[in-house]
Amino acid sequence: MALRDTFALADRDTDVSTEIRAGITTFLTMSYIVVVNPSILVGLPEGAEGGPKPGIILGNYSYAETVQMVAVVTLLSAAVATLVMAVYADRPFGQAPGLGLNAFFAFTVVGALGVPWRTALAAVVVEGVVFVLLTAVGAREYIIRAFPEPVKFAVGTGIGLFLAIIGLEAMGIVVDDPSTLVTLGAVASDPVAILSVLGLFFTFMLYARGVRGAIILGILLTSAAGYALTASGVVAPSAGLTGDLSAGATYDISPLVGAFVAGFEGVDAFTFALVVFTFFFVDFFDTAGTLTGVSQAAGFLDEEGNLPDIDRPLMADAVGTTVGGMLGTSTVTTYVESATGVEEGGRTGLTALVVGLLFLVSLAFVPLAAWIPQYASHIALVVIGVVMLRNVVEVAWDDLTAAIPAGLTVLVMPFTYSISYGIAAGIVSYPVVKLAAGRADETRPGHWALAAAFVVYFVVRTGGFLAANV
Repeated sequence: MALRDTFALADRDTDVSTEIRAGITTFLTMSYIVVVNPSILVGLPEGAEGGPKPGIILGNYSYAETVQMVAVVTLLSAAVATLVMAVYADRPFGQAPGLGLNAFFAFTVVGALGVPWRTALAAVVVEGVVFVLLTAVGAREYIIRAFPEPVKFAVGTGIGLFLAIIGLEAMGIVVDDPSTLVTLGAVASDPVAILSVLGLFFTFMLYARGVRGAIILGILLTSAAGYALTASGVVAPSAGLTGDLSAGATYDISPLVGAFVAGFEGVDAFTFALVVFTFFFVDFFDTAGTLTGVSQAAGFLDEEGNLPDIDRPLMADAVGTTVGGMLGTSTVTTYVESATGVEEGGRTGLTALVVGLLFLVSLAFVPLAAWIPQYASHIALVVIGVVMLRNVVEVAWDDLTAAIPAGLTVLVMPFTYSISYGIAAGIVSYPVVKLAAGRADETRPGHWALAAAFVVYFVVRTGGFLAANV
């Protein structure tokens, strides 16, 4: 009775059992992030097996221990954000550290820009605080108008390609080549590549059949196959089909909590501002787009296609991001997998409450994050990357003034290994092609200001004005 009254289930034509089932469904479809987020965020130093790899590196702790710490932080930040979504926003949306944003954190900010990981966390916290303030004053409409529509529509597809290439590289399916930059890996002789291909197609089959939890199931079964092949002697232990079973459970996250504070020391203001801007841009529009899409399926939108009280779920996202950065993980965002719970009938915050509680229960399985081999966890990146390609249909490709900035956004991201460069390319090109087409009246001063700012950034970044290590 208390749950029915608290979440007004009768008013939205639902009941407790339906909401619980919807929450379990949403959790299963997004639970892969518990193992994938640490595998992306945690780095490896020069000389380490599998290294170097940009990301969070704790000198006094092993890779497996750091992975478990980030897994704990992932679960806590996801639980906090989703519970705020349940209690404050009363919406059936699950939240967790976002794919794409964690890759931007590790590979672009820490890797390409050379920003220390603690400073990257500081940028996440600042982005979260800015998001909280802007949401509190209702500035959403002003922010949306400042960004070219083709770029907003293309960002998801560009991030999908970016995630896919990261995943394919980790799986040994795509490898570097001195002549062509990339080429096909030894998919018929390398055990990791062979098992990765089989695991990827198996996961695609589960996903295509609509199996709930298809991604996490594919990751677990691929990992189990790797352990079985190694234990039976079919492949040698050195083949790399297994994770680290030696590490015990690590729940002490004190090395990560508050690490962002040290990140403010010696910050290059221009680069830091760019990082904050990109985190904010991707998080804001990814969350807004996901909320709108899932809300449409749930029947939440009004006659004008807007989600009433959207500031509440946006605030849950902002709080989750701020808390996550303080704990030690990248930006939190709303998951499109929430649509699976909506399809099961989830209509209220009770669905999100179940998701948040299941994230807390999952703390008991933290060691699993270190046991999962990297190639298996990265199956999720390729699957989600392929799914995200469908976002590109929203672009008006028959209009060159939309196709050019959208196309540049999509292409530059994977080819430069940077989400921010892709966004910048789209923003710079948009007012230029509008002007060339004689349609400058369709641009706003904000478009030109953003384009000019990014031109300056490209000049500074690639002209040798910034040191190799910012």
